[in-house]
Formats: sequence, structure tokens, C-alpha cells
Amino acid sequence: MKKYLIVLAGFMLAVASASAQQSAPKAAPAKALPRTADGHPDLSGIWQAGGVSLFGETGEAVPSAAGAGATPRPKREAPPYQDWALAKVKQLNADAAHAPGAQCLLPGPVVATGWPMPYEIVQNAKKTYILYEAMHAFRIIPTDGRPHPKDLDPTYMGDSTGRWEGDTFVVDAIGFNDKTWLDGNGHFHSEDLHLTERYTLNADQTITYVAIAEDPKVLTKPWTVTTLTLRHPPREERIMEYECAQNNLDVPYLVNQAQK
Repeated sequence: MKKYLIVLAGFMLAVASASAQQSAPKAAPAKALPRTADGHPDLSGIWQAGGVSLFGETGEAVPSAAGAGATPRPKREAPPYQDWALAKVKQLNADAAHAPGAQCLLPGPVVATGWPMPYEIVQNAKKTYILYEAMHAFRIIPTDGRPHPKDLDPTYMGDSTGRWEGDTFVVDAIGFNDKTWLDGNGHFHSEDLHLTERYTLNADQTITYVAIAEDPKVLTKPWTVTTLTLRHPPREERIMEYECAQNNLDVPYLVNQAQK
């Protein structure tokens, strides 16, 4: 009888274990990365980084003052500025009016990527286009192996070329003017700025964006300026019209000319 009870108990334990395994929720399989016809991850779509959308939904979670209920941002590397440049950073950071965006100027690629306004990536076999809502900025990034032009005119968004390193899209950008910042804290750069951006599409349909700056005139070494998580906006959106006419210094001149 004792032996029978032991066998019965073992049988019931096995049944209970099998039943628990069957009823336990299974983890959802990771979605395969969407890919283009040439096999690369397809980055096409509307994306957004930090802040909130026009509808009030949050983008990337920003730690609150209490630090509760928010996704912490990756620890940021201290900006490796040369001593003389640190004084200028403090001067620029002391007055928000110095910020390029406050003057309706194009913000440069890193700031444009981190602003709360969405942008659209359009990808084909030879070029990738990034259309920013902010300031009507855009970038046309050849991916067919062509080099940067030899004689570049310095611009706000620079000249970009793209390549693939495995499943990561790498953008190499040079040819900048010195009028933009690398963030909103006065971290300026010279015309020698060399920017490397890495876009990695993840299984959860987000993009990990990493921006690395090299500038021998103001930095002591390459600087990982930011790491962001780009997400699709919480609802289907289009890139909307953006207007920034604040501080337009041409207005008095145009008015005077019209009155003549």
C-alpha cells in the first residue's frame, strides 16, 4: 500500500508539472528584422527620439526628479574639451539665446535627431534620405560607395555618406560650418568636425542611435556625444509643416524696401 501511494504521488506530481508547463505563458518570439530587397535592415518609417509628440504622448522616457517610473538614460561620457574651449562652452551655455535653434538656424544632425519632432527615413539601394520636421532639414546620404566631394562648402548639416557594417547603418559626416552645437548645452565644434552616426535596428522595432564626434581643434579625443533610442510615434503620423520665423533680421529691411 505504501509503495502504491508513493507511485501515485509521483504520477500526480508529473501530471501537475506537465500541466503547469502547458499553462505557463510562452514568451513571444522576437520579430524578425524587416529587410529590404538587398538584405539590409529596413529603417524606413517615421521615428522620434526624446520629449513628447504634438499629441502629448511621451517619446523616450526621461528620468523624473524622483527617478521613479522612468527608463534611465545611458550614462554620458564627459565632454573631452580642450582647456581653452571649456571657457567658451560655459559662456555659450550661460545664455540660451546663443543656441542655434533659438535663432531659427538648422541645428545639425545630432540635435535634429534628439529633438521631439519626428522625422522620416526613406531607404533605397543607392541612397538613404532623412527628412526632419524640425527646421525643414533634410539629408541625402549616398550608400553606393561614393566618397565625400573634395571641395565642400561648410554647411549646417554637413555632407554625409553611408555604409553598412553588418546590420548597423553607419553615416560618416564632414563639411560642417561652426555655427551648430552638438547638444543643447553649448558644446560647440569647429569646421573640422567629423561625425560618425550608427543606426542599429533592434528586434523590438526600435533604433539605437549613437553619435561620435571627432574634432582636433576643440576636443582632446573622440567623444560619444549621445546614445538615443528612436521609436515610432505612438500613432500614425506624417511629417508636418514647421515654421520658425522668430528673430528674422530681414523683416525690417523687407518692410522698408516695400515702402519705397
